[in-house]
Amino acid sequence: MLEVVSLDDAKALVKEAFALFPGISECSAIDVVEHVANVANPEQLGFEIVKLEDAAGRIIANDVIAKEGVPAFDRSMVDGFAVVASDTFGCSDALPALLELAGEVEMGAVPTCTCTPGVCVRIPTGGQVPQGADAVVMLEYCEEYGDGTVGVARPAAPGDSIAFENDDVKPGQVLIAAGTRLLPHHIGTLASLGMTEFDVLAEPAAGAMGDTVASDIPCAKGEGLRVGIISTGDEIVDASQTPVASQMRDVNAPLLAAAVERLGAQIERFPIVPDEYEVLLDTVKRALASCDMVLLSGGSSAGEKDNTARVLSELGRMLFHGIAVKPGKPTMCADVQSKPVFGLPGHPVAAYFMFLELVAPLLCGNERVRTRVQARLSQGIPSNHGREELVAVRLEQHDEGRIAVPVRGKSGLISLLCNADGYVKIGRNQEGAAIGTMVEVELFG
Repeated sequence: MLEVVSLDDAKALVKEAFALFPGISECSAIDVVEHVANVANPEQLGFEIVKLEDAAGRIIANDVIAKEGVPAFDRSMVDGFAVVASDTFGCSDALPALLELAGEVEMGAVPTCTCTPGVCVRIPTGGQVPQGADAVVMLEYCEEYGDGTVGVARPAAPGDSIAFENDDVKPGQVLIAAGTRLLPHHIGTLASLGMTEFDVLAEPAAGAMGDTVASDIPCAKGEGLRVGIISTGDEIVDASQTPVASQMRDVNAPLLAAAVERLGAQIERFPIVPDEYEVLLDTVKRALASCDMVLLSGGSSAGEKDNTARVLSELGRMLFHGIAVKPGKPTMCADVQSKPVFGLPGHPVAAYFMFLELVAPLLCGNERVRTRVQARLSQGIPSNHGREELVAVRLEQHDEGRIAVPVRGKSGLISLLCNADGYVKIGRNQEGAAIGTMVEVELFG
């Protein structure tokens, strides 16, 4: 079980440990593409094809329509045990439900065992849900007794902790409208669909926008600040590949690369690392040799094959492993050779939120890096998880003022953010936020 700290404490630990980190001096430059949209239309500019890694900040020329569903299979959103939900009804710490353990789901593979009443299957985050299971119970609420049985102390409802097939993206769905300026979460969505090149508006000729144009790449205090990006997991394949069985395309590396470059730092991407300790150890060492900061995603929770914490603890000093925040609980950070190394969740939304909350301020010298606006909630947000909660919202302008509309979905589903403008925070000691509450919205743009 993770020993969690609050989000504010995590920020303080990072800030204190890396007070001398050579961040970026400016993180609020004007985006060229905003001026492009104002001074020219697509017919005047024309189009050009760009690759995924070069697309951030550009204006997409055509609607992005999903040709396939995401995810391609029912997958677990947590480390835990796949169960028949009705087996857990009425269980508690004092009277756990006793289930027979049938086996384990391997990452990137189709399950070889099934769930039936009275039977459970161990499953990692991202694993394919075995046939017969209709819920997953988190590892923290289960105990293996060593005799082939598992005690479940928290009841589960059907659908709990499962991202069902096509939950994220439905075939034929318009995900990104033509004319949208591509932000990091859009890049993640495109990667999830295997779209590695597409049409964008051509950039205007030099001088076409007069004196109002500013570069969208800030200046760095330490020129050449370099961030290493590593994705981990047996189930992860490159965005250019077609997944087979229960594999998934790498969303986090393109997303994080776009987010880092947007702040003005350089990136170095490393090959996807399987769930093998020695391979991860070697890759992190290589990243540390050439980079000022390292971002790992996946392998950060409490499962048996999650090697990130083991590697970081061996190489340096762990500042924290676990934050009382949803999504993002498994996040960790270590001081390795006086360099910050973050272990971010495998779920893309959680990884992006934790990047914005912890990594971006550090890259920018702990300066303010995002715009915040006030808005009223269009509906209430229930929240009683004992964790601070980050909730994506869409902004609308009504006669009564700016309205924040919660964008509902399951954590980890990156296309959820395509319809969002930012997010609000619900404190860990709050019982949610009522309709009409004035909230502060952290903008993505």
